[in-house]
Amino acid sequence: MSLVRYDIHDTTAVLTLDDPARRNAISLAMVEEFIAALEKAEADDSVSAVVVTGAGPAFCAGAELGHLAQASDEGEAAAQALLSVYRVFLRLDACPLPTIAVVNGPAVGAGMNMALACDIRLAGESARFATRFLALGLHPGGGHTWMLRRAAGPQAAMAAVLLGEELSGEQAARTGLAWRCVPDGQLLTEAVTLAARAAAAPRDVLIQAKHSIRDMAGVASYDDAVERELPRQLWSAQQDEFRRRIAKLTAST
Repeated sequence: MSLVRYDIHDTTAVLTLDDPARRNAISLAMVEEFIAALEKAEADDSVSAVVVTGAGPAFCAGAELGHLAQASDEGEAAAQALLSVYRVFLRLDACPLPTIAVVNGPAVGAGMNMALACDIRLAGESARFATRFLALGLHPGGGHTWMLRRAAGPQAAMAAVLLGEELSGEQAARTGLAWRCVPDGQLLTEAVTLAARAAAAPRDVLIQAKHSIRDMAGVASYDDAVERELPRQLWSAQQDEFRRRIAKLTAST
């Protein structure tokens, strides 16, 4: 792979967008490489979490402008030009493992979508979150407004999209767009340390827990939430790993 670097840190797969000369702009070739790398991580039973970052100084500058320009044509080809880029956000969102975006510089437009598609975002002090769609005369796409509103709330989404407000790493952490802001030099180490905690749980249980958190977005009542969780908790309680752990705890009391 030439545009996406794949590294393993113990139980964490680190996927690095690696086209710094173009500030890691998303091309169709990068989309294909990223999806292949993600599928490689998911297929590796020793991997419990995925970290996504960019080769500095940017996280991701958005979609390649030449590719975006294809959307100005009329007809089905225009829609396909956009959908071909969206594939990478949708595939990242569908990853069953915990995903952490390490935003080590500007995350712009589609690059911000890459970060938003992850479960958790860590921002460096040099991070900048900028939508910039409207500055191009372009409506946001790829689920940008939906993801941003859910992550940071309606007011922050309005300010970022309509007013072109850029959020620093510290501002992103304050609004909830990022989990926390850490010094740039500690960013990847912090992400890998956090991701390693996922390995404390059995991988299948970890996957089911992530699924449940996502599933709860459509649950309206406490009773429904309890009912939705019950079969998954019973399934986990009937696994050998739970029996082993509970027996160990019981023996030590």
